[in-house]
Amino acid sequence: MSHPSSSQNEQTNEPVTFDRRQLLGHAILGGIGGRVLGSMVGREEQILAQELARDESCTPGRTDSYSDGYPRPADWAKLADLKEKVPMSKIGNVEISRMILGGNLIGGWAHARDLIYVSDLVRAYHTKEKIYETFQLAEACGINTFLTTPGIGRMLTAYREQTGGKMQLISDTGMGEKLADDGVKFSIDSGASLIYMIGEATDVFLREGQFDLVGKFLQRVRDEGYPAGIGAHRIEACKKCLELGFVPDFWVKTYHHHNYWSASPGGQEHDNVFCRRPEETEEFMLARPEPWIAFKTLAAGSLLPPDGFRFAFAGGADFICVGMYDFQIVEDVNICTGILKENLGRKRDWQTENIAIS
Repeated sequence: MSHPSSSQNEQTNEPVTFDRRQLLGHAILGGIGGRVLGSMVGREEQILAQELARDESCTPGRTDSYSDGYPRPADWAKLADLKEKVPMSKIGNVEISRMILGGNLIGGWAHARDLIYVSDLVRAYHTKEKIYETFQLAEACGINTFLTTPGIGRMLTAYREQTGGKMQLISDTGMGEKLADDGVKFSIDSGASLIYMIGEATDVFLREGQFDLVGKFLQRVRDEGYPAGIGAHRIEACKKCLELGFVPDFWVKTYHHHNYWSASPGGQEHDNVFCRRPEETEEFMLARPEPWIAFKTLAAGSLLPPDGFRFAFAGGADFICVGMYDFQIVEDVNICTGILKENLGRKRDWQTENIAIS
C-alpha cells in the first residue's frame, strides 16, 4: 500500500501529494542512470580532442548537440535496464548493501575544485521530491543504506515515514569536542543503524593529540548498542588509532588512485585529492579484519565508475560509498554488480560474506 507524502506546488501553493509508485514512475520516465557529460570529468584533454574531431567531421546544418557519443536523456539507463540488485552483506547485525549511497550531493557539499557555484546548483537540484525519488530508485536497485550526517538523517526519517521506504542510515557525529555526547545522541535520534566518527574529526583529533576523544567516542557508541566506526582521510590517522588501542568495528576510509587530470598529491594541498597514499591504505587494510567502507572512490567525480569501483574492490574494500545523482544510479549499480563478479585479484579476503537478498 502506498504511503502519501506532500510538498507545496510552487505556482498555486497547494499541497502536492505523491506516493512510492508515482515517484518511481517519474524517475523512470525522466531517464534514470547515465553519467551526463560528467563521465568526461577529469579528462579535459580528451574532450578537446573529441570536440575537434567532431568539428572536422560534422555535416553542414547539424544542430544535434548530443551527437557523436554524448548521451541523450532518453538513452540514460532506466530502472527497466537494471541487470540485478546490489548484493548484501553485514556489519555487525546490520544488513548493508555492497554499494552505499553517499550523502554529499544530497547535502550540497560538492567537491568541485574551482567551480564555486556547484554546491548551490546541487542543492537547488535536490528538492525534497528529488531526494525522495533518489532514495526510492536506490532501494529499487538494492541499495539499502545511506551514509551522511545526522541532520540529513532526519530527512531520511521523514522519507521512511511518508513513503514506507526502508533506507538505512550510517551516520557520522559531526565535528567538535561534543561529538561523543551530543553528536552520538543526534545520530541515534536521527535513526542511525551504524555510527562512525567522520574522517575530518579523526584526522584533526589525532593530529592535535586529542586522543581521549576518539576512545570516548568508541565507548559511547558501543554503550548505546551500535557498531562504532572510525572514518579517516589520512592513513596516518588509522595507524595512530591502532597504536593507541582504538580498534573500531568498521573503517570508513578514502580510497582512489591518482591517475586523473587534477590530481596533484605532492606539494600544497587542494580540494582534489582525498586519499593521499592509496598504496599504504591497501597495505594497512590487508592486515585488518574489520569491515572497510571505501569512500571517495571516484575522487569526487574525477574517475569513471568502472575504473574507481574496480580499483576499490580490487584493493580490498568490502563496501563502496558513492555519491550519485538519481540519473546515475542504475548504470552505476550495473557497473558495480558486474565488477563484483570479476576475478579481481584481491589480496585482502572479504571480511563480510554475501547474504541472500530477501
